[in-house]
Amino acid sequence: MNHPSYRDRRRATAPPRLPGRARNARRLSAAAAVAAMLLVGCDTGTPKASPHSSGPGVSLAPSATPSHSRSTFAPALTTTAATACTNSSKLAGWSNRRLAMLTIAVPVSETSVSDATSEVSAGAGGVLLFGSKAPSDLGSRLTTLKSHVPGHLGLLVMTDEEGGGIQRMANLVGSLPWPAYMGAHWTPAQIQQNVTKVAKKMAAAQVNMDLAPVVDVDGRNVAPSHTNPDGWRSFSGNTSVVSKAGVAYMNGLRAGGVIPVVKHFPGLGGSTYNSDFGPARTLPWSTLQKVGIPPFTAAIKAGAPAIMVSNNIVPGLGTNPAGLSPTAISSELRGKMGFKGLVVTDSLSAKAISAAGFSVPAAAVQALRSGADMVLFDLGSNVSSQTSSIATAITNAVTGGHLSRSRLIDAAGHVLAVRHVNLCS
Repeated sequence: MNHPSYRDRRRATAPPRLPGRARNARRLSAAAAVAAMLLVGCDTGTPKASPHSSGPGVSLAPSATPSHSRSTFAPALTTTAATACTNSSKLAGWSNRRLAMLTIAVPVSETSVSDATSEVSAGAGGVLLFGSKAPSDLGSRLTTLKSHVPGHLGLLVMTDEEGGGIQRMANLVGSLPWPAYMGAHWTPAQIQQNVTKVAKKMAAAQVNMDLAPVVDVDGRNVAPSHTNPDGWRSFSGNTSVVSKAGVAYMNGLRAGGVIPVVKHFPGLGGSTYNSDFGPARTLPWSTLQKVGIPPFTAAIKAGAPAIMVSNNIVPGLGTNPAGLSPTAISSELRGKMGFKGLVVTDSLSAKAISAAGFSVPAAAVQALRSGADMVLFDLGSNVSSQTSSIATAITNAVTGGHLSRSRLIDAAGHVLAVRHVNLCS
């Protein structure tokens, strides 16, 4: 609704000039009318602006009279909002290629970490160490590698240091027994204490992320194999024991300065096969919710910073491997369970992934679309070309509309957040 200014309305309706008291009475009446109109304007919520107004509200003053309160306050709010800085606002200025690189963990031999220099220089978010015996000068080698990170934003240096037969650098950091032994013979306090000792030495060697603990509820008294991914890697077949031991292990790593990655969501206990070697299925989702999910819930409540999602198909949650399933990641892990940290895939080189019809680059795109933030793959002879192919597939997916840029920015943001990187500082 458009309102004429008060001056125009007064000119159009002004009565003949009156003498004395009549004129004063007329002035008082007019003033009362203006006051009434102002009060009405205050009660209308958000009145429409008049053609002469420079801001919100109805202008009852002549158009030549500026409204300082309106013209100076609103722009100040706009300026403040425009200058607010967040990681997301900074990442929005990055190229798709640079964002894509941040979501990739590059595999490298721990005896030759410099092999990943070109990928780190290109902005890779992390490196994954492979091997069974770390060099004594691993720390200095990794320090040199980290110096190539663009903007010196830090690098996730990850390894598998679970205990027992799954240890990459026990010669440097000390050995832990199989988790099955810890769960059966150590209290949670002892688990935390012993893991902290190892973690401190890992951090001293510049390794800041451990793909552990395994919180799958299994309990089978066997070594892990082609047919059984867990066995002694599991703390127990008892859900409560696994929940307590898993949190203790996780807290032990954090106390030593290492980021834990709780795995393998939603639980591999009782799986039909080892997904590294072929298609595998977990127990039905209805069963996992009672048996396999509680350890992850406990870890999330205790502040888990990162979770790895398995390559197993979960009956009841779709036909894709969990790490490529939006139902498993976005709906269940993120939505219903409220996890806000970093989501990492298991190795996309697994036979279960190719059996599902995905190449490693295609699987990386699908994982990001599903809600994962960082993709892993195995060490091989073509790491450089594989890394480039993954980054290209991700950027092409964004360009082609198959992966939203906002989802890629969100994933990159989670990678930075787990390292407490603030782009605005």
